[in-house]
Amino acid sequence: MASEERMLIAGEWCDAEGDGTMVVHDPSSGAVIATVPRGGVGDVEKAIAASRAAMANPEWSGLDPAGRGRILQKMAHSTYAAAKELAKLESQNNGKTFREALSEIRYAAWTLEYFSGWADKVEGSTIPVPGNRLNYSLRQPLGVTAHIVPWNFPLQLAIRSIAPALAAGCSVIAKPASSTPLSLLAWAKVVEEAGLPSGVLQVVTGPGGEVGEALAGSPDVDGIVLTGGVSTGKAVMKKASENLIPVTLELGGKGANVVFADANLRYCAKAVCFGIYMNSGQMCWAGSRLIVHEDVVEELVENIKAEVGKWPIGPGLSEGVRIGSMVSKSHRQSVLDLLEQGLAQGGELVLGGGCLDGDLADGAFMEPTIVTGVGKDDLLFQQELFGPVLTVTTFSTEEEALELANHSDFGLLNGVWTQNLGLAHRMARDLQSGMVSINEFPITFPQTAFTGWKASGIGVEQSADAMRFYTRVKNVNVNLG
Repeated sequence: MASEERMLIAGEWCDAEGDGTMVVHDPSSGAVIATVPRGGVGDVEKAIAASRAAMANPEWSGLDPAGRGRILQKMAHSTYAAAKELAKLESQNNGKTFREALSEIRYAAWTLEYFSGWADKVEGSTIPVPGNRLNYSLRQPLGVTAHIVPWNFPLQLAIRSIAPALAAGCSVIAKPASSTPLSLLAWAKVVEEAGLPSGVLQVVTGPGGEVGEALAGSPDVDGIVLTGGVSTGKAVMKKASENLIPVTLELGGKGANVVFADANLRYCAKAVCFGIYMNSGQMCWAGSRLIVHEDVVEELVENIKAEVGKWPIGPGLSEGVRIGSMVSKSHRQSVLDLLEQGLAQGGELVLGGGCLDGDLADGAFMEPTIVTGVGKDDLLFQQELFGPVLTVTTFSTEEEALELANHSDFGLLNGVWTQNLGLAHRMARDLQSGMVSINEFPITFPQTAFTGWKASGIGVEQSADAMRFYTRVKNVNVNLG
């Protein structure tokens, strides 16, 4: 039976102002699993007012930084304790495997734990100036922050920005994706006992075109964080610019794994599979472009095919499954349409390329796919598909490999595979991306910067760098007489 969920505004679990609801599905079966409030502009305005009131409430604004840290620690502990229940819900709502979902929830708890330590380490500075003066700078909370969350890692990416915002002393309004709101709503209940005052953390559900747009366009929001597509990011940035509101945008990617002839091809094959078939390829940092030396391309492709052949496909909560459902049939169709357009330009389909039938026909499943012989200007090389599609392009020289990898509008995460230390570091230096992984799975940590160049975004998530967005500088000059 489908559950009936509420959203969290001003410390109360409530329906939408107009009593409208949205249906939430399990993409592995198409079954309706919940309804959530269809929030609108009035609900957003109510949430913003509560968020501003929370910033003026001494229970939050007057709380010492170490106290904020203790609250975040409690939130982390509660998240760890509820990880399996949250992961089950995440898998059911998003389609990903339970294994992936559990890893995501634990990473989210780790993020809360990490940023709890930053709460009392936001420091100002004293500045030597001429004359008999004392000059110093403070870093104070940015204020009301809006967090527009994507559907591919619903809870992890929400907490990735919520944690530093709370550590800095901001208030938070989170808007989950319409198709995957359940884990964030459930988590907000899990952490209710941590001690956040009313209005500090709110979750508003509703369509992006209404709730997201109202948040992005409000002059009473002090900062906006969005993870999503490039077109959505541009729209949010445009709305925010009308009120000169700062934004952090983590957008698309078209990651390359650049594989030289001396690479460990067996280990590389495992990493490539992880980087494109995990979460059915629905990752901004996915390694969707395999750029490989011509001498080893056949061996590596065969290794990849053999590796992914060991990955069972099925409903995310089924035992042993390694590849779950995509988020929806409509998204799967958009990937299939782009694949068809791309193949019309050339390239050879050597694996997959279709849907799953039989017992999986009702779900949004797609076969792991490989296309070889893709040119650098082809659609499949240039456009983010956001699905389990790997393209293969060959090179013969280091210079050609670098040019191919950088021949993209995106610049999020690239990988380099070689035993030559000098070559690895030259490539890391010259690749036009915010992150580079050498001889490793695509991997990140709460304490390391997650950032994109070019069309992949603006600003930094995670690490000490993220804290800067959630604080603003105030300079004080004192005449000492």
